[in-house]
Amino acid sequence: MPHTPSGRGPHPVLVIGAGPVGLTAALALRSHDLPVTVLEAEPEDRVRPGSRALFVHRESLELLGRIRPGLDRTLIRNGVTWPTRRTVYRTREVFARTYQQGPADEARIPPFTSLRQVETERHLMAACREAGVVFQWEARVTAVETDPNEARVITADGAVRHAQYVIGADGARSAVRRSQGITMSGDRSEAFHVVVDVEEDPDDPLPLERVFTYEHPALGGRSVMRVPFAGGFQLDLQCKDGDRPEDWADDAAARGWVAKVVGDRYADRLLWVSRYHFLHVVADTFTDPDHRVLLVGEASHLFPPFGARGMNSGIADSVAAAEAVAHALAEPAERVRFIEGFAHTRREAARFNSEAARTALAHLRPRRRVTRLRQATGAALSAVVPSCGEWLERAPYGPRTGAPTNRQGRY
Repeated sequence: MPHTPSGRGPHPVLVIGAGPVGLTAALALRSHDLPVTVLEAEPEDRVRPGSRALFVHRESLELLGRIRPGLDRTLIRNGVTWPTRRTVYRTREVFARTYQQGPADEARIPPFTSLRQVETERHLMAACREAGVVFQWEARVTAVETDPNEARVITADGAVRHAQYVIGADGARSAVRRSQGITMSGDRSEAFHVVVDVEEDPDDPLPLERVFTYEHPALGGRSVMRVPFAGGFQLDLQCKDGDRPEDWADDAAARGWVAKVVGDRYADRLLWVSRYHFLHVVADTFTDPDHRVLLVGEASHLFPPFGARGMNSGIADSVAAAEAVAHALAEPAERVRFIEGFAHTRREAARFNSEAARTALAHLRPRRRVTRLRQATGAALSAVVPSCGEWLERAPYGPRTGAPTNRQGRY
């Protein structure tokens, strides 16, 4: 099928959404020498606030370096890898470990790099432009129609674009998913967290360490985590059932509790304040009945951020989707097998990641008295039984393995 780069003619594949997952899908498709057009609802000069996803984990860095050589190194250079992890139970330090950081090694991939999502997207966008990806901005997709021969993408201006395949990376409110009648199964928690980005004080920076505090005494027993990123740090506050958002999640309230956690000097260095609820939902299928649409990222799954499973899982989705599309285009007679293989494998990974996040949430927000008792006992024993402190350190992030169907890593 001929391809018209202007976007008016038929496309081998269209990517819907220019977030980190859609940009990864575009790069992965270009690595297979496929022409790629990305449709994005927002304007090119959009401003996306907040840190959002902070971590690009080793598995994701390796995937990005594979589809665009050098991109992994760019992200590593522009992020930070903090060497120290600390866990505190109320006022007692129960775990601390510092990892030796050797001299820079261009061949070594660290366990992660930490930078704000807006920076990750900036580097992905630059890589896409270098790779020849075509972007069409302010092209809001309202529907996707499919039949056994093609997909038709309809945008808000009434234009219709024809494609053999569509990768839907258009987020939690995905128009691509809705247009296919694909439902999400799972549940939503009414409890919320507050996330604050804070600019670092360059004259007197805090130690480069991740600190999780169970039941912080200055916050009425609410737990809080501090995570560094390039240029600052994020604070993630676990609110209690019955807490009112206005008491914790507006700017004035946030300045008050931030000062209690990291000192008065940071109360006026807030960059972004947001809150989020927990969603544990996975699409009932990752493709349509005609096998022309592939869902990736938050278009196909939403779960709490514990273990940084959101964006990292979406990156793995996108690379797998691009590979399935490339195979389907090369071997049309086998296309259903390739698309079904993608849909099954990535849905199983999403289900595993959702349950892993649920396990972490059950530890962070225990409903049973015995769980709280175990945590208190573990903290009391940590000085003489180090494994107790290590359990308290690891449990808030869920299992460190991946789904049995995913042989390439956790996500």
